[in-house]
Amino acid sequence: MAVTTSESPRPLPGRRIRVLVVDDSVVIRRLVTTALSEDPAIELVGSAANGVIALAKVPQVNPDVITLDIEMPEMDGITFLKHLRKDYPHIRVIMFSTLTTRGASATIDALVLGADDYVTKASNEGSLDESMVALRQQLVPKVKQFLKTPPPPQTARGPQPAATAAATAPGIRPHAHAAHGPRQIVAIGVSTGGPTALAALVPMLPADLRVPVVIVQHMPPMFTGFLADRLQKQTPLKVLEAAEGSKVEPGTILIAPGDFHMRVRRNGTSLETTLNQGPPENSCRPAVDVLFRSVAEVFGDAAIGVVLTGMGQDGLRGVEAMREQGAYIIVQDEATSVVWGMPGAIARANLADVVVGLPLIVPQILRHL
Repeated sequence: MAVTTSESPRPLPGRRIRVLVVDDSVVIRRLVTTALSEDPAIELVGSAANGVIALAKVPQVNPDVITLDIEMPEMDGITFLKHLRKDYPHIRVIMFSTLTTRGASATIDALVLGADDYVTKASNEGSLDESMVALRQQLVPKVKQFLKTPPPPQTARGPQPAATAAATAPGIRPHAHAAHGPRQIVAIGVSTGGPTALAALVPMLPADLRVPVVIVQHMPPMFTGFLADRLQKQTPLKVLEAAEGSKVEPGTILIAPGDFHMRVRRNGTSLETTLNQGPPENSCRPAVDVLFRSVAEVFGDAAIGVVLTGMGQDGLRGVEAMREQGAYIIVQDEATSVVWGMPGAIARANLADVVVGLPLIVPQILRHL
């Protein structure tokens, strides 16, 4: 399993992102290269029909990003990824996935092994023009998300005094951590790079964890179920894709299902999840904001919120709601994030109590339970 624990080289603003396309389909290679070459921020540096050819080309063309098919002759995408991560851990990898059970399962395997993101492969139905539009809308933003962003001012890099780490933002009252009771839940929001981050984080949680964990990972249907299955193999805790009425109880990790918002609620003396297909928030369903707002409503200051790697700023409003209630907020730092969008937005808004590297997230959680 590849986990970035130090700053990885990223293309700086002003320099084009170098992309290598790896796919055994001539049609897909043509579609991808055409879609990417139309964007002035992207430079196509080569293509390859399988993993053997791609591995030989990597040191020659020095890509920042590789788009990678899974099923290829001679060396498939999973095998290629394992080799790549040994020698080139800094290169970002976007998998091409089919929206099938087999495709979703293989994509989750790749993401847990260290792939950074994925797009769905162009359908055989419809015209090439339609496929090109769909591919351009999906792939170009995912390639460009790896552009390095300027660091935020005054970002905490480890445990900080409350006055420093929880600086007051407009409309947000300071934390009153001294008054809170025992923490009763951990809520996690994550997107790009999430499966790898969760595969590192979940095994660190103790077998006798006395609180539940609820997670929103931006993914479509099928993918979240396979993610829960993969994580279950790495921990004695119970890991499930949430359903309507799933019990929120100590020692259980619940992952929001793809295409459904997840909330927590009280039902008599018990706690459970409830799902809905309300409008997407931040272009996401499930959305971190939806989950975090419900955690703020139900648990108040007895909650811990964690925001990990991801593009965009989903989670920002939910963190505001949690912080208003006195919850403790932990944010992954830029150096260990694949994309510092979601956690960076919270750090810039001075809503985080602490900003730490991925290996320090669980120790911070346990310290504040």
